[in-house]
Amino acid sequence: MITRSLPYEGLLHEIVEHNGVLYLGGIVPEDAGLDMAGQAEDVLRQLKTLLEGAGSDLSCVLQVAIFLADLTEKAAFNQVWKRYFTAEHLPARAAIGVTDLGPGVKLELTAIAARR
Repeated sequence: MITRSLPYEGLLHEIVEHNGVLYLGGIVPEDAGLDMAGQAEDVLRQLKTLLEGAGSDLSCVLQVAIFLADLTEKAAFNQVWKRYFTAEHLPARAAIGVTDLGPGVKLELTAIAARR
């Protein structure tokens, strides 16, 4: 099993592996001052980097949950999403509206992926 810790006082891990399946915890943008497209780019880049560091990649993503502070910004998110996930590989996905992700944070993402 691999785990990588986040700096949240030991409360959670950003990625955990169990039986060849990678579970990625809440990924939030590093810069909450960006617009939706910028935050989406940041979060999806982090997802890609975490997966590659764990011996996987975006083509192995099975499921994604996207938590959006404003569902009207889903189209802006989707424009960035299309650059990371092509028609050849689209994971199961859910977009959920939430009320508070933190100051300026527009989205948070969790994912499940297979190890390559």
